[in-house]
Amino acid sequence: MTDDAVLWSRLVALLPEAEAEGVEECRAVGEQEAGLGLLVSGLLDHQVPISEMVRARLSVLAEIWGEREALTPQILQCRGDGALSSVELIEGDGSAVPEATGWAGQDLAGLVLVPWISCPGRGRVLMRAHTQEYWGDLSYLARHYVISEPDRGVLRVFPADSADAAFTSLCSSWSSPS
Repeated sequence: MTDDAVLWSRLVALLPEAEAEGVEECRAVGEQEAGLGLLVSGLLDHQVPISEMVRARLSVLAEIWGEREALTPQILQCRGDGALSSVELIEGDGSAVPEATGWAGQDLAGLVLVPWISCPGRGRVLMRAHTQEYWGDLSYLARHYVISEPDRGVLRVFPADSADAAFTSLCSSWSSPS
């Protein structure tokens, strides 16, 4: 699990001092959602180049704080640093997997899997599992987070409150479900 304070400090350090102070103030008073919005806006406004890992980490933070839908367009617009990366934010490409089975102990039937972050070198994808609402849209909150591999299917399923743990697992070197 990532130390939240350390992560925020690293991300805030990317900003000029004035913007960094505003983000830190938001975080200090418990307004992480507002601070995250200021952070992403600051990165865009100052054209700060960020790595794909930082882009994915921002998306995970936005998911945790309920701001993913609002901030994804801006996160995707942030200037990249051009470096090769072990992860890639694939949010918003419009792809979805109708449903998945194959994970003992968790029933994913009826859930729509939305690819979110890939680990191209390993062929793994972190997906959000959503219910389909009666009006056709996907549920706002993910029911599970799922790591899959093309030839092995579902490798691991995480509960709804585990976006950070799922991302950490995607990036780690584990090779079999635990």
